[in-house]
Amino acid sequence: MTSPQPAETPTRKRSAQTATLAEIAREAGVSAPTVSKVLNGRADVAPSTRARVEELLRVHGYRRRRAESTRSPLIDLVFHELESAWAMEVIRGVENVARDTGLSVVLSESAGRLTPGRTWADQVAARRPHGVILVLSGLDDSQRALLTSRSIPFVVMDPAGDPGADVPSIGATNWQGGLAATRHLVDLGHTRIGAISGPTRMMCSRARIDGYRAALETAGLPVDPDLIVTGDFHHEAGYRQGLELLRRPDRPTAVFAGNDLQALGLYEAARELGLRIPQDLSVVGFDDLPVARWVGPPLTTVRQPLMEMAEAAARLVLDLGRDDGSPTATRVELATSLEVRSSTASREA
Repeated sequence: MTSPQPAETPTRKRSAQTATLAEIAREAGVSAPTVSKVLNGRADVAPSTRARVEELLRVHGYRRRRAESTRSPLIDLVFHELESAWAMEVIRGVENVARDTGLSVVLSESAGRLTPGRTWADQVAARRPHGVILVLSGLDDSQRALLTSRSIPFVVMDPAGDPGADVPSIGATNWQGGLAATRHLVDLGHTRIGAISGPTRMMCSRARIDGYRAALETAGLPVDPDLIVTGDFHHEAGYRQGLELLRRPDRPTAVFAGNDLQALGLYEAARELGLRIPQDLSVVGFDDLPVARWVGPPLTTVRQPLMEMAEAAARLVLDLGRDDGSPTATRVELATSLEVRSSTASREA
């Protein structure tokens, strides 16, 4: 009669796991302590070595024990640039959710790059936050693999490009906003309507200009490529490109500035050329930053619910972290709305 097999004990589980770690160390050509450092998120491992070990852990289906995956009480918030009132609205939104859940926010910037550096990814893996929110940024394949292997969820807010079908993201109805802004100017009787776009590499910028074009085409107005100039979403670009548009002998009578900061730069260019807003030039921005209500005249703009978008991104990344299964990618777009103020007027005014 065959004796029953003993039930698997915790000791036996650890032995099987130790054998797997030893195998991973041999295949990676490193020591077992180095594999342990990778598992524990230690920063003193070369990026190439960490990537090799993480890939082998994934291939072998290694599951970190609960103690190894304990999270720090943090949310990582990553900007491609961190220097404007736009960023402050996003920070406030994430802070609102973090404060309510007893978490702190770690801020970092990728110095204008749309993908953070590899050092950043290693630091995040070592911190083991509850989640990562990337604003106008993204991750390369190795960074995604590293965060996924560490069970660190991530969400992209206002993605610069197509984040991929499997990447959770929070955005706004940029195309609809560009359409509403331009349609407002058309309804006021303007037929020569200029536009200052943001960077063409950013999806939100392209969507807003596509909305601008659609509004003109729907109204039966030509889309004049000479009236579309490219900025970078900063005040200086609005000023510089505004001068270029307004110095034309057949200058536009209205401009969709692409965002509020470029609209403020356009205000400065108009003043320098002796043009009055809205009597000589109507201006529409995008974002509805607090300054849009304070500038003179108050700026007509498309409200992008930045704080609400940031709150939604923070709640989503925390929800993903609570899910024990493979979460379904979520893509959410919050509605924009036109806020009519005093920077626009009818063409006859």
